[in-house]
Amino acid sequence: MDNGVSAGSTASTSTLGNIALGLTLLAFGIGHTGVIDGVSAANSVSLAMYVGGAALFLLGLLEYRGGNGFNGTAFAGLGIFWFTWAKGAGGSVSDEAAGTFLVLFAMLALTLTVAAASGLFSQGVYALLTLSLVLLAIGAFMDSGGLAKAGGWVAAVAGLLAWYGATAALAHWPMAVGKARRGAVAAS
Repeated sequence: MDNGVSAGSTASTSTLGNIALGLTLLAFGIGHTGVIDGVSAANSVSLAMYVGGAALFLLGLLEYRGGNGFNGTAFAGLGIFWFTWAKGAGGSVSDEAAGTFLVLFAMLALTLTVAAASGLFSQGVYALLTLSLVLLAIGAFMDSGGLAKAGGWVAAVAGLLAWYGATAALAHWPMAVGKARRGAVAAS
């Protein structure tokens, strides 16, 4: 590709990346909660592999190309996480190996939480992802279904937050928490 040719708008790839992350987290989280009878985390493997894995990785490369190093790192790194998780789901790995994998990617999510400069939504999504992965890792180490279920709920909330942030960006909804819009009368 010629350097003079645009790789696309980073705003549109960021929004699509957040939608992909949100949907994947939501499916992954709901699968771990057991809230829907017959739906498990393993049922989200295809979505995790293609939407969370391949699509996020590609969007990460486009973000890098567009000059957005943070979203490039976030989307490519999480794309690797989802693709690897999907390939190994249901495999015969020890609980210790699964827990270690989750801890390593919780470290990536923590890095993204600390580095997120785009506000509460971005930091909130990555902080909740970090907490979810830590809960799932401890649950794997301790063979605790309760911690895995709690991690699933946290992942589902993170997914809803990422989805809302992307939807709000597309629909031009307010994303500031606790701030009145200009010209609005404050309630007393």
